[in-house]
Amino acid sequence: MDAKKSRIRHIVKSITWRIVASLTTFVLAYMFFGDLAKASSLMFVEVVIKMLLYYLHERAWYNYIRLGREQD
Repeated sequence: MDAKKSRIRHIVKSITWRIVASLTTFVLAYMFFGDLAKASSLMFVEVVIKMLLYYLHERAWYNYIRLGREQD
């Protein structure tokens, strides 16, 4: 598999995982609250917060964690 196909595969996999995770949050929130508006709101907030946290996590790993990286 070439590098471009690999990147596309990772992007699609990331998107589909986010959909699965967010739908799980929605279903659980609906089961707890019994309210579509609350479940939808929680899912939206969860998406935004987790995307931000993932970005910060990636930046921290890139800047401070050398594990698995070749030495410069």
